Amino acid sequence: MTFDIDMIRKVYSGMPEKIEKVRKTLGRPLTLTEKILYSHLDKTMQLTSYKRGSDYVDFQPDRVAMQDATAQMGLLQFMQAGRPKVAVPSTVHCDHLILADAGAKKDLETAVVKNKEVYDFLSSVSSKYGIGFWKPGAGIIHQVILENYAFPGGMMIGTDSHTPNAGGLGMVAIGVGGADACDVMAGLPWELKFPQLIGVKLTGKLNGWASAKDVILKVAGILTVKGGTDRILEYFGPGAETISATGKGTICNMGAEIGATTSIFSYDGKMGEYLASTGRKELAAEADKIKEQLRGDKEVYENPAKYFDQVIEINLSELEPHVNGPYTPDLAWPISKFAQAIKDNGWPAELEIALIGSCTNSSYEDISRAASIAKFAAEHNLKAKSEYTITPGSEQVRFTVERDGYLQWFDRMGGVILANACGPCIGQWARHTKDPAKKNSIITSFNRNFAKRNDGNPNTHAFVASPEIVTALALAGSLTFNPLTDELVNDKGEKVKLAEPIGIELPSKGFEVKESGYQEPAANGSEVKVIVAPDSQRLQLLAPFAPWEGTDLKGLKLLIKAKGKCTTDHISMAGPWLKFRGHLDNISNNMLIGAINFFNGKTDSVKNQLDGKYDSVPKVQRAYKAAHLGSIVVGDENYGEGSSREHAAMEPRFLGVRVILVKSFARIHETNLKKQGMLALTFANKADYDKVQEDDAIDVAGLTSFKPGVQLAVILNHKDGSRDEIKVNHSYNEQQIKWFKVGGALNLIRS
Repeated sequence: MTFDIDMIRKVYSGMPEKIEKVRKTLGRPLTLTEKILYSHLDKTMQLTSYKRGSDYVDFQPDRVAMQDATAQMGLLQFMQAGRPKVAVPSTVHCDHLILADAGAKKDLETAVVKNKEVYDFLSSVSSKYGIGFWKPGAGIIHQVILENYAFPGGMMIGTDSHTPNAGGLGMVAIGVGGADACDVMAGLPWELKFPQLIGVKLTGKLNGWASAKDVILKVAGILTVKGGTDRILEYFGPGAETISATGKGTICNMGAEIGATTSIFSYDGKMGEYLASTGRKELAAEADKIKEQLRGDKEVYENPAKYFDQVIEINLSELEPHVNGPYTPDLAWPISKFAQAIKDNGWPAELEIALIGSCTNSSYEDISRAASIAKFAAEHNLKAKSEYTITPGSEQVRFTVERDGYLQWFDRMGGVILANACGPCIGQWARHTKDPAKKNSIITSFNRNFAKRNDGNPNTHAFVASPEIVTALALAGSLTFNPLTDELVNDKGEKVKLAEPIGIELPSKGFEVKESGYQEPAANGSEVKVIVAPDSQRLQLLAPFAPWEGTDLKGLKLLIKAKGKCTTDHISMAGPWLKFRGHLDNISNNMLIGAINFFNGKTDSVKNQLDGKYDSVPKVQRAYKAAHLGSIVVGDENYGEGSSREHAAMEPRFLGVRVILVKSFARIHETNLKKQGMLALTFANKADYDKVQEDDAIDVAGLTSFKPGVQLAVILNHKDGSRDEIKVNHSYNEQQIKWFKVGGALNLIRS
């Protein structure tokens, strides 16, 4: 089935003419990224050469996707917008609220009962407003999007940071907060700083143990978690055309770990084959008609340094499997050096649990490659020495790989099949451990490995690798095992060297599924009632945030000066807190509880300036709010790295924090703060971070003449009577300043 084929035909019919106009206006050949961005300019935008990395531009995305954890707040906001139906095709996917515990069947049954109130809300609000609804168990949002909705040359936004997964089918797909989704669903343009472009040239061909996952693991090591901020990565070259569509998706998916706006590949034969295999021959035929518009111009790829802001080249034939981590996804180790790194750093070598799957690596090809290792192990009397779990990406993938006999090999190896959901990747994991205080190691084929990300345990060292490397290490039970060179000993005492993985890109009998889990919206949404119980602990209708009072901000209390990495997981943890994603008051009790206080080195322990005592961050902030005092949060580099969750912006706003002042922001989080009417500021001189003292009362001056490109002043009033005045920067444009003044972007929509 091809969803939205009429919409896609409309997009394609206008692309050639639009792209030719852009080429003439810019007077040069175009990258694929530019073709898609410029052909999706909002009608109010002038066709001109926009400056990369600085100009804000309005776009018209083709569709919106939301997962259940972020959809709650996104749709609660949309309900305030006063629109009877979404303006663009939109979907909701129930994948985040299923706790991994006892296995797929039991876990799904438990989730359906436990989350009934939330699922009923999402189902009804989707039905009312014309939104496609994918039920719990249908699969992870990004895999379902790739199988059903992604199309070459399209543009979409999604309320999850791994939305760029759709770049595997040549789509500009960008992770955003719920307020951005609300804008687009309401028919308004979507704003983005025009990104800089990084070209990644791939030559050669993957072989042996190397996989598409290793491409992005290596790129993460090159660019670091900040290297892709405000940039789009465009992969090209002869090597790119040898990688499967789902392999391309893996690479684009994990581009979120380097802060990339998105990542993309040009349309090619691999994409056409995947579209046909997933029941979209009609779409592939339409794409073939304009295939030259769905890839960068020939001159761009022949002389990439002239057209990209940065160029990276990787020879796939020489690429070695990588393992990244712990605690950060950009600490990249070639497998040949990983064992020594384990020893040199004193990381636990014993592997307790190995997990494969997730939205990043759960395709038919991924599972078949891992299953080939499991099959070889079973045939050579090898069993997993670590716990081993498998998370299929969608019911379509799960049904097909079971039909084709792959799951039996995981079972014989000692693996457990989990539900088609995010599970351990996002902290929805009831990990069975006897001693949580013990330092331990796990390895996953997921995308993110921040401290406490998977199991809430700061003692867990989480590493990231391809499904086949994860499977091999599970058999060894040790992180010092190198399957390319080392041998294992089986039950009979025989030495066994694992065979190289063998994968099948697409099922020879095609994909199959009995119950996809898709629910069509109601034909007449006006007849559908959306009910939120007044005493609900899971859902809470939103009230508008107050507008700016029209004066400079005076006497703000320092809530916390966060030290080091402060991701959205630190600001608004997932795991057990996911159940409150639709209840702003309740979930605000996790605000910044994972951030490290610069002044005492502790988490969730800050000084209350009203009584001088130390208490949890949310309690202190609620005390300031009760006393009608504003506050400020000070942070380090790349503040808000990680997930797109706008709760990390809404919670401080709800509890009365007025300003976030940091050395630098991650892209999505900075936008989310602006959308909620917060002040997001950066130190003009990063060394001024050191001037902030624990008992400071802080003023922000210059707001009465708030203008784009004009610095503001922050006055640090110290307890001893001295003061420091420092300059701070901001990236607000005229429209974003309006959001600040009226109390948030939603207030502007409502008006």
